[in-house]
Amino acid sequence: MSFSLPSFAKINLHLEVLGKREDGYHELCTVFQTVSLHDTLTFKECTEVRLTCDDPQIPVDKRNLIVKAAEILKERRNVGTGASVHLKKRIPSPGGLGGGSSNAAAALFGLVKLWKINVSFHELMEIAGLLGSDVPFFLYGGTALGTGRGTDISPVTDFVGNHILIVTPDIAVSTREAFAGLNAANLTSDAAKSILNNCRFDGRSVDLHQAALKNDFETTVFAAHPEISAIKQELLDHGAKQALMSGSGASVFAIFDKEETRQTTIKALENKLNWRKFAVAAISRDQYREALGIAY
Repeated sequence: MSFSLPSFAKINLHLEVLGKREDGYHELCTVFQTVSLHDTLTFKECTEVRLTCDDPQIPVDKRNLIVKAAEILKERRNVGTGASVHLKKRIPSPGGLGGGSSNAAAALFGLVKLWKINVSFHELMEIAGLLGSDVPFFLYGGTALGTGRGTDISPVTDFVGNHILIVTPDIAVSTREAFAGLNAANLTSDAAKSILNNCRFDGRSVDLHQAALKNDFETTVFAAHPEISAIKQELLDHGAKQALMSGSGASVFAIFDKEETRQTTIKALENKLNWRKFAVAAISRDQYREALGIAY
């Protein structure tokens, strides 16, 4: 038995870091969006858990979330066999596009199918939360509000965007340093809780096509890496309706009104050899579920 599943990237249409929680994590309010850029995972039967990848820079041992996902699921369900998983990598890593987290979620769906086991969506969410903050979102796909550590997911009305361009420079941004640079206040006051409630309301109701997009990481990351700021400005200068850094960077995405403007921008950036460019579209929740065969 052999089959493949896509593992889609995400962008953050909105990202606020509201402060540090009592458990040491940061309180987030973000709007996730899956896009058509994707890796591919191919699953085959095997006596052990084995991961291969066409990108030699990607670890294939227990540091990889695919291996971690397989081991947790295998142990929880007493699976007596293994799996051979091959990862065809296209999502930049690192890049703020959630590639590793997406891989983990796609691995969970693929292994449930390969091993022919019955697992509830609730249990998958539990495992996803153990693997990382972005992983639970990738069990949903489409457009969703993420709060808490980013693991509390609430699907919202799908964002429609057919003319998106992602640009990823050859820069590795440390997520830890990006958080450290924020100096976010501790979330203990009623005022902070009120801010979180307002953010949740805005995330569910705001028209993302009209609102000014926001990412709290931009200030500190742009200061440390001016090239990322320059990418955003170039995209806006070439006619992007909106542009924003995704996650903690280094990828920047731009939303265009029409395909002609996006193509003109890609042409104008041809001389930027260290900037990877991806013309993508938003992937709705229904499209995501169909592509991964999600029946939950």
